[in-house]
Amino acid sequence: MITDALTAEYWIGRLGLSLHPEGGAYALTHSSPLLFSRDQLPLLFQGPRPAATSIYFLLQAGAHSALHRIASDEIWYYHYGDGLSIHEITPEGNYTEHCLGPGEGQQLQCVIKAGSWFGARVLPGGRYTLAGCMVAPGFDFAEFELAERITLQQLFPQHHALIASLTP
Repeated sequence: MITDALTAEYWIGRLGLSLHPEGGAYALTHSSPLLFSRDQLPLLFQGPRPAATSIYFLLQAGAHSALHRIASDEIWYYHYGDGLSIHEITPEGNYTEHCLGPGEGQQLQCVIKAGSWFGARVLPGGRYTLAGCMVAPGFDFAEFELAERITLQQLFPQHHALIASLTP
């Protein structure tokens, strides 16, 4: 739990965060000048990419990061605030809950593998989480895919309720 007076609004202003299409707020903090050409990347990449990109990401209680997937691995880093539950469904349908945060049983960082569906929400009782996300090869909205509830529920009926709670 947060023990001081810093609020989500404070971090949004201080870091210049703006709304993210999946939910939450973010700001790009780094895009590597080292570029991979299209022919150096797997087929699912639609163009050249920086070697890595990094963002700040803030999620508040009562909101969620909608299930989505990208073409790269994404490493999440806890920075401040309350714990965050990151829900991952692999392409094979395996489910993992990553608890990001400073508390007992939580991790300070976790990895979401390329191609996995994932979404997040602040752990119960929390107000907000400030995290960092590093993507390699670098992120591009060309490979960002928001989940469609019915399609994903048909693929993974065993996760029906979770998918319903993390999709528009």
